[in-house]
Amino acid sequence: MDGEVAEKTSRSLDQKRIAEESMYDGFTAVCTTLEDDVADILKVNRRRWEIEESFRIMKSEFKARPVYLQKDERIRAHFLTCFLSLLVYRLLEHRLDERYTTSELIRTLRTMNFFHMDGIGYLPEYTRSEITDALHEKFGFRTDTVIIPEKNMKKIIRSTKK
Repeated sequence: MDGEVAEKTSRSLDQKRIAEESMYDGFTAVCTTLEDDVADILKVNRRRWEIEESFRIMKSEFKARPVYLQKDERIRAHFLTCFLSLLVYRLLEHRLDERYTTSELIRTLRTMNFFHMDGIGYLPEYTRSEITDALHEKFGFRTDTVIIPEKNMKKIIRSTKK
């Protein structure tokens, strides 16, 4: 609105400069303050996406944010809990050969609920699926039977603490 309209325009390509820069095509520059071996730095950089994915998992799947805490020790405890949850998740993901997405695995775990009947046992309230079958297979116990007697559930819980 307040500017002038150019009467003449000019466009050009610097072919020499384009040819010089093309020798860097396909390369990515890594700038770091680390003084480690170059091969080690590159190895870490290639796995950077996993670090970024971990933060995404903590923020979205674990709902680590927003945090409405003010005391430092509570903030640290919150993020320690999130970090430990991420560690347990990554170990579980590895044990299941990374066959399932984060959303699928977490959704399945969140729905694996039981109804406790005093003196009788636990009745599974979840629907059996490929993921629940894989969990049962990898960890050597079943929780999808009709009723799990209290004695058997205690045995399952004890086996997870080893």
